[in-house]
Amino acid sequence: MSTPKKTARRLESDPRLRTLAKAGYAATGLVHVMLGGIVLAVAFGGDGHADQSGAFRALAASPGGLVALWAVALALLALALWHAVAALEGAGEKGTWTQRLSEAGQAAAFAALGVIAIVVSVGGRSDGDESVKETSSGVLSIPGGPFILGAVGVGVLVAGVAFGVIGVRRGFRKKLSVPAGAMRAVVETLGVVGYVAKGVSLATVGVLLGVAAIRVDAQEAGGLDGAVRSLLELPAGPLIAIAVGGGLIAYGLFCLFRARYARL
Repeated sequence: MSTPKKTARRLESDPRLRTLAKAGYAATGLVHVMLGGIVLAVAFGGDGHADQSGAFRALAASPGGLVALWAVALALLALALWHAVAALEGAGEKGTWTQRLSEAGQAAAFAALGVIAIVVSVGGRSDGDESVKETSSGVLSIPGGPFILGAVGVGVLVAGVAFGVIGVRRGFRKKLSVPAGAMRAVVETLGVVGYVAKGVSLATVGVLLGVAAIRVDAQEAGGLDGAVRSLLELPAGPLIAIAVGGGLIAYGLFCLFRARYARL
């Protein structure tokens, strides 16, 4: 066995990393509960940045928020490390390349969230929508940029659809050890609603990126905040946004249960 794989296997069996990874799921849950609350506020006509950076800023502004934000950042980075180890180790003896790719993608996503949390905790500004527009502008300016941005949009759209499918099919159950009875019903209901809502939000971001690629206009791109505001422009948009906000809260609560019942 190669040295990197030996190291990965040793880390994967380390109880301290497992504990930190579970803390990462709890941190993810907290962020999504706050994010869902912001989306609901925006849907009802309030102000706020309906993205992860907005949730981090709201947490930082609460009593003891900076300490909590640092704890969230470290937990998210630990969870990113866990998924990176799983990708390197091979997602188990029967792991496939798609599982490895999924683990690597989750590692990157949690690492990015951890970095955003750190940026906010040290007083930096992190505007998700502006960052997406700036990045899209840079991509569009290179040869073949619209095709690249379009491919990214399709990838995000596919990820959103995948989240929805996992929710509808309850694919998340294989990652949990939930006791039978009422608790299982609660966790599964939160998982279904949460995964579908997160899927809708991701799919909308993918569509925005696709529109920006087709029109070759970076201003059409947007992150989660832009996705929520785009939903609000649709017929019955506020109702859709309310459903997404409530679903994100459900996803956050599901992640809190996942911190307790995750199979790691």
